[in-house]
Amino acid sequence: MRRLAPALILSLALPLALCSGPGMAEEAPPRPVVSEVVTPQSGLQPSYVGTVTARVETDLGFPRIGTVAERTVRLGDVVKKGEVLARQDPTELDADLRAAEAGVTVAEAQAKSARDAARRVDELVARGVDSAAAAQTAHSSLAAAEAQLEQARAALARARDARDLAVLKAPQDGVITHVYAEPGATLAAGRPVLRLAGTDQREIVIDLTEQDVAGLSPGAVFHVRLEAAPQIEAEATLRAIDPIADPATRTRRLHLSLDPVAPIIAFRLGALALVEPVAETHARTTLPVTALIGGAQGDKGAVWVVTRTADKMRGTVHRTAVTLGERAGDRVLILSGIKPGDEVVTKGVNSIADGQAVGPELGE
Repeated sequence: MRRLAPALILSLALPLALCSGPGMAEEAPPRPVVSEVVTPQSGLQPSYVGTVTARVETDLGFPRIGTVAERTVRLGDVVKKGEVLARQDPTELDADLRAAEAGVTVAEAQAKSARDAARRVDELVARGVDSAAAAQTAHSSLAAAEAQLEQARAALARARDARDLAVLKAPQDGVITHVYAEPGATLAAGRPVLRLAGTDQREIVIDLTEQDVAGLSPGAVFHVRLEAAPQIEAEATLRAIDPIADPATRTRRLHLSLDPVAPIIAFRLGALALVEPVAETHARTTLPVTALIGGAQGDKGAVWVVTRTADKMRGTVHRTAVTLGERAGDRVLILSGIKPGDEVVTKGVNSIADGQAVGPELGE
Protein backbone atom coordinates (compact mmCIF):
# COMPACT_ATOMS: atom_id res chain seq x y z
CA MET A 1 0.00 0.00 0.00
CA ARG A 2 1.28 3.39 -0.93
CA ARG A 3 1.80 5.95 1.82
CA LEU A 4 0.54 9.54 1.41
CA ALA A 5 3.09 12.21 1.19
CA PRO A 6 3.49 14.46 4.29
CA ALA A 7 2.57 17.59 2.30
CA LEU A 8 -0.75 16.04 1.24
CA ILE A 9 -1.63 15.09 4.82
CA LEU A 10 -0.95 18.66 5.97
CA SER A 11 -3.12 20.17 3.23
CA LEU A 12 -6.07 17.98 4.23
CA ALA A 13 -5.75 18.61 7.95
CA LEU A 14 -5.56 22.43 7.76
CA PRO A 15 -9.18 23.05 6.44
CA LEU A 16 -10.54 20.68 9.09
CA ALA A 17 -8.77 22.62 11.79
CA LEU A 18 -10.08 25.93 10.51
CA CYS A 19 -13.69 24.70 10.35
CA SER A 20 -13.57 23.43 13.93
CA GLY A 21 -12.38 26.75 15.47
CA PRO A 22 -14.34 28.14 18.46
CA GLY A 23 -15.27 31.44 16.72
CA MET A 24 -17.17 29.76 13.87
CA ALA A 25 -19.50 27.73 16.09
CA GLU A 26 -20.76 30.52 18.43
CA GLU A 27 -23.11 33.42 17.61
CA ALA A 28 -22.86 36.92 19.08
CA PRO A 29 -25.17 37.24 22.13
CA PRO A 30 -28.31 39.44 21.74
CA ARG A 31 -27.84 43.02 22.82
CA PRO A 32 -29.42 43.88 26.22
CA VAL A 33 -31.69 46.96 26.11
CA VAL A 34 -32.95 49.63 28.46
CA SER A 35 -36.70 49.85 27.92
CA GLU A 36 -39.99 50.93 29.46
CA VAL A 37 -43.38 49.24 29.41
CA VAL A 38 -46.02 51.68 28.23
CA THR A 39 -48.53 52.59 30.94
CA PRO A 40 -50.78 55.67 30.90
CA GLN A 41 -49.70 58.25 33.50
CA SER A 42 -46.51 56.31 34.09
CA GLY A 43 -44.99 57.32 37.43
CA LEU A 44 -47.97 59.32 38.70
CA GLN A 45 -48.10 59.09 42.49
CA PRO A 46 -51.40 58.13 44.15
CA SER A 47 -51.70 61.38 46.10
CA TYR A 48 -50.07 64.75 46.73
CA VAL A 49 -50.16 67.38 49.44
CA GLY A 50 -51.41 70.78 48.29
CA THR A 51 -52.22 74.12 49.85
CA VAL A 52 -55.44 76.09 49.71
CA THR A 53 -54.78 79.53 48.23
CA ALA A 54 -56.74 82.42 46.80
CA ARG A 55 -57.03 82.54 43.05
CA VAL A 56 -56.71 86.34 43.13
CA GLU A 57 -54.26 88.16 45.41
CA THR A 58 -53.87 91.93 45.06
CA ASP A 59 -51.28 94.34 46.44
CA LEU A 60 -53.08 97.57 47.37
CA GLY A 61 -51.52 101.00 47.70
CA PHE A 62 -52.05 104.72 47.12
CA PRO A 63 -51.60 106.21 43.61
CA ARG A 64 -49.79 109.31 44.95
CA ILE A 65 -46.77 109.84 47.15
CA GLY A 66 -47.72 110.50 50.74
CA THR A 67 -47.67 109.40 54.36
CA VAL A 68 -49.79 106.57 55.74
CA ALA A 69 -51.93 108.26 58.40
CA GLU A 70 -53.97 105.22 59.49
CA ARG A 71 -54.27 101.51 58.84
CA THR A 72 -57.56 100.09 60.09
CA VAL A 73 -56.85 96.37 59.53
CA ARG A 74 -54.28 93.88 60.70
CA LEU A 75 -52.73 90.73 59.30
CA GLY A 76 -55.33 87.98 59.02
CA ASP A 77 -58.39 90.24 59.19
CA VAL A 78 -61.39 89.27 57.08
CA VAL A 79 -62.80 92.29 55.22
CA LYS A 80 -65.80 93.03 53.04
CA LYS A 81 -65.88 94.78 49.68
CA GLY A 82 -65.80 98.58 50.16
CA GLU A 83 -64.45 98.43 53.71
CA VAL A 84 -61.82 101.08 54.58
CA LEU A 85 -58.37 99.52 54.95
CA ALA A 86 -56.04 102.54 55.30
CA ARG A 87 -55.92 106.33 54.94
CA GLN A 88 -53.27 108.64 53.60
CA ASP A 89 -52.43 111.99 55.21
CA PRO A 90 -54.89 114.35 53.44
CA THR A 91 -53.27 117.69 54.30
CA GLU A 92 -51.63 118.28 50.92
CA LEU A 93 -54.56 116.75 49.05
CA ASP A 94 -57.05 118.99 50.85
CA ALA A 95 -54.96 122.03 49.88
CA ASP A 96 -54.94 120.91 46.24
CA LEU A 97 -58.71 120.42 46.38
CA ARG A 98 -59.31 123.92 47.77
CA ALA A 99 -57.04 125.42 45.12
CA ALA A 100 -58.94 123.58 42.39
CA GLU A 101 -62.29 124.78 43.77
CA ALA A 102 -60.99 128.38 43.81
CA GLY A 103 -59.78 127.98 40.23
CA VAL A 104 -63.27 126.95 39.15
CA THR A 105 -64.80 129.95 40.92
CA VAL A 106 -62.43 132.36 39.17
CA ALA A 107 -62.99 130.70 35.78
CA GLU A 108 -66.77 130.85 36.20
CA ALA A 109 -66.58 134.58 36.99
CA GLN A 110 -64.39 135.25 33.95
CA ALA A 111 -66.67 133.23 31.72
CA LYS A 112 -69.71 135.16 33.00
CA SER A 113 -68.02 138.49 32.30
CA ALA A 114 -67.01 137.38 28.80
CA ARG A 115 -70.55 136.16 28.13
CA ASP A 116 -72.06 139.49 29.20
CA ALA A 117 -69.53 141.45 27.12
CA ALA A 118 -70.28 139.39 24.03
CA ARG A 119 -74.01 139.93 24.48
CA ARG A 120 -73.61 143.73 24.77
CA VAL A 121 -71.42 143.86 21.68
CA ASP A 122 -73.99 141.84 19.73
CA GLU A 123 -76.72 144.36 20.71
CA LEU A 124 -74.56 147.30 19.65
CA VAL A 125 -73.73 145.68 16.34
CA ALA A 126 -77.40 145.01 15.74
CA ARG A 127 -78.14 148.75 16.25
CA GLY A 128 -75.25 149.70 13.99
CA VAL A 129 -73.31 151.35 16.78
CA ASP A 130 -70.38 148.89 16.91
CA SER A 131 -68.47 147.02 14.25
CA ALA A 132 -68.46 143.34 13.35
CA ALA A 133 -64.75 143.16 14.23
CA ALA A 134 -65.53 144.13 17.82
CA ALA A 135 -68.17 141.40 17.98
CA GLN A 136 -65.66 138.86 16.68
CA THR A 137 -63.12 139.89 19.30
CA ALA A 138 -65.72 139.60 22.08
CA HIS A 139 -66.77 136.12 20.98
CA SER A 140 -63.13 135.00 20.84
CA SER A 141 -62.65 136.19 24.42
CA LEU A 142 -65.80 134.28 25.42
CA ALA A 143 -64.55 131.05 23.83
CA ALA A 144 -61.22 131.38 25.66
CA ALA A 145 -62.99 131.99 28.99
CA GLU A 146 -65.26 128.98 28.55
CA ALA A 147 -62.24 126.79 27.69
CA GLN A 148 -60.48 127.96 30.85
CA LEU A 149 -63.61 127.09 32.82
CA GLU A 150 -63.64 123.55 31.44
CA GLN A 151 -59.96 123.22 32.27
CA ALA A 152 -60.58 124.37 35.84
CA ARG A 153 -63.45 121.92 36.24
CA ALA A 154 -61.25 119.05 35.01
CA ALA A 155 -58.56 120.04 37.51
CA LEU A 156 -61.20 120.02 40.26
CA ALA A 157 -62.35 116.53 39.24
CA ARG A 158 -58.75 115.26 39.41
CA ALA A 159 -58.27 116.84 42.82
CA ARG A 160 -61.46 115.20 44.12
CA ASP A 161 -60.40 111.82 42.73
CA ALA A 162 -57.00 112.15 44.38
CA ARG A 163 -58.68 113.03 47.67
CA ASP A 164 -60.99 110.03 47.39
CA LEU A 165 -58.08 107.73 46.57
CA ALA A 166 -56.39 108.78 49.79
CA VAL A 167 -58.84 106.36 51.42
CA LEU A 168 -57.86 102.77 50.58
CA LYS A 169 -60.89 100.46 50.28
CA ALA A 170 -61.21 96.73 49.69
CA PRO A 171 -62.05 95.97 46.04
CA GLN A 172 -63.51 92.57 47.01
CA ASP A 173 -64.22 90.33 49.97
CA GLY A 174 -60.98 88.87 51.24
CA VAL A 175 -58.35 88.28 53.89
CA ILE A 176 -55.32 90.45 54.67
CA THR A 177 -52.37 88.15 53.99
CA HIS A 178 -49.46 90.62 54.15
CA VAL A 179 -48.77 94.08 55.61
CA TYR A 180 -46.06 96.16 53.95
CA ALA A 181 -46.25 99.53 55.76
CA GLU A 182 -47.18 100.89 59.16
CA PRO A 183 -48.80 104.29 59.97
CA GLY A 184 -46.27 107.11 59.64
CA ALA A 185 -44.40 105.58 56.72
CA THR A 186 -43.98 107.74 53.61
CA LEU A 187 -44.53 105.73 50.45
CA ALA A 188 -43.89 106.49 46.81
CA ALA A 189 -46.78 106.39 44.37
CA GLY A 190 -47.96 102.84 43.81
CA ARG A 191 -46.01 101.27 46.69
CA PRO A 192 -48.21 98.61 48.35
CA VAL A 193 -49.55 99.03 51.87
CA LEU A 194 -51.03 95.54 52.22
CA ARG A 195 -52.03 92.43 50.27
CA LEU A 196 -55.61 91.24 49.96
CA ALA A 197 -56.46 87.63 49.05
CA GLY A 198 -59.94 87.23 47.62
CA THR A 199 -62.16 84.66 49.31
CA ASP A 200 -64.76 84.22 46.59
CA GLN A 201 -62.51 81.99 44.43
CA ARG A 202 -60.14 79.50 46.03
CA GLU A 203 -57.85 76.90 44.53
CA ILE A 204 -55.43 74.15 45.49
CA VAL A 205 -51.80 74.42 44.38
CA ILE A 206 -49.53 71.39 44.12
CA ASP A 207 -45.96 71.02 42.84
CA LEU A 208 -45.23 68.06 40.56
CA THR A 209 -42.20 66.79 38.73
CA GLU A 210 -42.03 67.43 35.01
CA GLN A 211 -42.47 63.69 34.41
CA ASP A 212 -45.85 63.72 36.18
CA VAL A 213 -46.90 66.98 34.53
CA ALA A 214 -46.31 65.49 31.09
CA GLY A 215 -49.31 63.20 31.55
CA LEU A 216 -51.73 65.93 32.64
CA SER A 217 -53.67 68.62 30.85
CA PRO A 218 -56.12 71.37 31.94
CA GLY A 219 -59.49 69.88 32.73
CA ALA A 220 -58.20 66.84 34.64
CA VAL A 221 -60.28 66.12 37.75
CA PHE A 222 -58.84 65.55 41.24
CA HIS A 223 -60.34 64.46 44.54
CA VAL A 224 -59.43 66.75 47.46
CA ARG A 225 -59.61 66.03 51.20
CA LEU A 226 -58.54 68.26 54.07
CA GLU A 227 -55.54 66.79 55.85
CA ALA A 228 -56.81 67.97 59.26
CA ALA A 229 -60.35 66.68 58.59
CA PRO A 230 -60.35 63.93 55.93
CA GLN A 231 -64.14 63.65 56.09
CA ILE A 232 -64.36 67.09 54.43
CA GLU A 233 -63.84 66.53 50.72
CA ALA A 234 -64.53 68.08 47.35
CA GLU A 235 -63.56 67.88 43.71
CA ALA A 236 -61.12 70.19 41.93
CA THR A 237 -60.36 70.74 38.25
CA LEU A 238 -56.92 71.46 36.84
CA ARG A 239 -57.10 75.07 35.65
CA ALA A 240 -53.50 75.84 34.68
CA ILE A 241 -49.93 74.54 34.79
CA ASP A 242 -47.10 77.01 35.30
CA PRO A 243 -45.13 77.10 32.03
CA ILE A 244 -41.75 77.43 33.76
CA ALA A 245 -40.29 75.00 36.29
CA ASP A 246 -38.97 76.20 39.63
CA PRO A 247 -35.20 76.65 39.17
CA ALA A 248 -34.41 75.14 42.58
CA THR A 249 -36.74 72.13 42.75
CA ARG A 250 -37.35 71.60 39.01
CA THR A 251 -41.05 71.16 39.77
CA ARG A 252 -43.97 72.92 38.12
CA ARG A 253 -46.97 74.32 39.98
CA LEU A 254 -50.49 73.15 39.18
CA HIS A 255 -53.54 75.27 39.97
CA LEU A 256 -56.70 73.30 40.79
CA SER A 257 -60.00 75.19 40.96
CA LEU A 258 -62.26 73.99 43.77
CA ASP A 259 -65.78 72.96 42.88
CA PRO A 260 -68.24 75.84 43.53
CA VAL A 261 -70.21 73.61 45.90
CA ALA A 262 -67.15 72.93 48.08
CA PRO A 263 -67.48 74.12 51.71
CA ILE A 264 -65.58 77.39 51.50
CA ILE A 265 -65.54 77.84 55.28
CA ALA A 266 -63.77 74.49 55.73
CA PHE A 267 -61.21 75.08 52.96
CA ARG A 268 -59.52 78.02 54.65
CA LEU A 269 -56.58 79.81 53.09
CA GLY A 270 -53.32 78.06 53.94
CA ALA A 271 -54.94 74.76 54.88
CA LEU A 272 -53.23 71.55 53.72
CA ALA A 273 -55.17 69.19 51.48
CA LEU A 274 -54.58 65.68 50.12
CA VAL A 275 -55.02 65.63 46.34
CA GLU A 276 -55.68 62.41 44.44
CA PRO A 277 -56.21 62.10 40.67
CA VAL A 278 -59.46 60.36 39.77
CA ALA A 279 -59.47 57.36 37.43
CA GLU A 280 -60.23 59.43 34.32
CA THR A 281 -56.97 61.32 34.84
CA HIS A 282 -54.89 58.21 34.00
CA ALA A 283 -55.54 58.47 30.28
CA ARG A 284 -52.38 59.91 28.76
CA THR A 285 -49.20 58.13 27.78
CA THR A 286 -45.71 59.60 27.96
CA LEU A 287 -42.23 58.37 27.10
CA PRO A 288 -38.74 59.71 27.73
CA VAL A 289 -37.50 61.97 24.95
CA THR A 290 -34.51 59.62 24.62
CA ALA A 291 -36.87 56.93 23.25
CA LEU A 292 -37.47 58.90 20.03
CA ILE A 293 -35.36 57.73 17.13
CA GLY A 294 -33.42 60.73 15.88
CA GLY A 295 -35.10 63.01 18.44
CA ALA A 296 -38.42 64.86 18.27
CA GLN A 297 -39.39 66.36 14.90
CA GLY A 298 -42.63 68.33 15.05
CA ASP A 299 -45.60 66.08 15.78
CA LYS A 300 -44.13 62.97 14.11
CA GLY A 301 -41.64 60.50 15.52
CA ALA A 302 -40.71 56.85 15.79
CA VAL A 303 -39.70 54.42 18.55
CA TRP A 304 -38.40 50.85 18.83
CA VAL A 305 -41.09 48.44 20.08
CA VAL A 306 -39.80 45.11 21.43
CA THR A 307 -41.60 41.83 20.63
CA ARG A 308 -40.42 39.21 23.12
CA THR A 309 -40.45 35.44 23.35
CA ALA A 310 -42.41 33.60 26.01
CA ASP A 311 -39.46 33.50 28.44
CA LYS A 312 -38.90 37.30 28.05
CA MET A 313 -35.16 36.69 27.64
CA ARG A 314 -35.00 37.44 23.91
CA GLY A 315 -36.86 39.72 21.57
CA THR A 316 -36.88 41.60 18.29
CA VAL A 317 -37.18 45.37 17.80
CA HIS A 318 -39.46 46.95 15.21
CA ARG A 319 -39.59 50.59 14.20
CA THR A 320 -43.02 52.08 15.04
CA ALA A 321 -44.29 55.53 14.03
CA VAL A 322 -45.92 57.63 16.78
CA THR A 323 -47.74 60.95 16.97
CA LEU A 324 -46.24 63.38 19.50
CA GLY A 325 -47.90 65.88 21.80
CA GLU A 326 -46.44 68.56 24.01
CA ARG A 327 -43.17 68.05 25.82
CA ALA A 328 -42.68 68.51 29.57
CA GLY A 329 -39.13 68.27 30.84
CA ASP A 330 -37.49 65.03 29.70
CA ARG A 331 -40.76 63.36 28.66
CA VAL A 332 -43.05 63.77 25.69
CA LEU A 333 -46.76 63.01 25.31
CA ILE A 334 -47.59 60.15 22.90
CA LEU A 335 -50.95 60.67 21.21
CA SER A 336 -51.04 57.53 19.05
CA GLY A 337 -48.92 54.71 17.65
CA ILE A 338 -48.38 52.60 20.77
CA LYS A 339 -50.68 50.99 23.30
CA PRO A 340 -50.47 50.09 27.00
CA GLY A 341 -48.30 47.04 27.54
CA ASP A 342 -45.90 47.75 24.66
CA GLU A 343 -42.22 47.61 25.56
CA VAL A 344 -40.29 50.57 24.13
CA VAL A 345 -36.51 50.97 24.05
CA THR A 346 -35.50 54.18 25.85
CA LYS A 347 -31.68 54.28 25.57
CA GLY A 348 -29.29 53.87 22.65
CA VAL A 349 -32.08 54.02 20.08
CA ASN A 350 -29.89 55.43 17.31
CA SER A 351 -27.57 52.41 17.25
CA ILE A 352 -30.26 49.75 16.69
CA ALA A 353 -31.38 48.27 13.37
CA ASP A 354 -34.91 47.22 12.46
CA GLY A 355 -35.40 43.51 13.16
CA GLN A 356 -32.36 43.31 15.42
CA ALA A 357 -32.41 40.65 18.14
CA VAL A 358 -32.16 41.98 21.68
CA GLY A 359 -31.65 40.40 25.04
CA PRO A 360 -33.27 40.92 28.42
CA GLU A 361 -34.28 44.35 29.71
CA LEU A 362 -31.75 46.19 31.84
CA GLY A 363 -32.59 48.60 34.64
CA GLU A 364 -32.00 52.34 34.23
